[in-house]
Amino acid sequence: MILFPVVIYLVACTSKASLKSDLEGKPLPTLSILLPDSTTYFNIAKVPSGRPVVLFYLSPQCPYCRAQLKDIIEDMNKLKDVQFYLVSNFSVSAIKHFANEYKLDQYPNIIIGRDTSDVVANYFEAIYVPYTAIFGKDGKLKRTFEGRIYSRQIKSAIED
Repeated sequence: MILFPVVIYLVACTSKASLKSDLEGKPLPTLSILLPDSTTYFNIAKVPSGRPVVLFYLSPQCPYCRAQLKDIIEDMNKLKDVQFYLVSNFSVSAIKHFANEYKLDQYPNIIIGRDTSDVVANYFEAIYVPYTAIFGKDGKLKRTFEGRIYSRQIKSAIED
């Protein structure tokens, strides 16, 4: 019986093709994230369109989330025109530690914070992490992925 959860975890956290949903073409959801300073909220829906957006739902403890972020950081020169929002439902202190560990303050196109209202999990029905939603320059959803993906998949989804 223990094998079943392990299989689900491994399947959920591997790279996959994009998911199809009825959300493609819809705009970014209204989402206020609590920033690592634990006092400031940032509303991503107020961000003007004109540049692609990646909404990356993660767990600071997930090895697949960490590997995906490391890949993104390593390819940041190819992704510098993409705005990344990293959100989690973990504690602000865990998110702050994660942000410090990866030195995310060095990247002006990455904002990380806590999804205090579980908007991502509810809106996208995201059950597993990592979960990635990619929005085009027009602010409309292009693709979603469940499980670890690579920066080349992000770039490809944006260019489609």
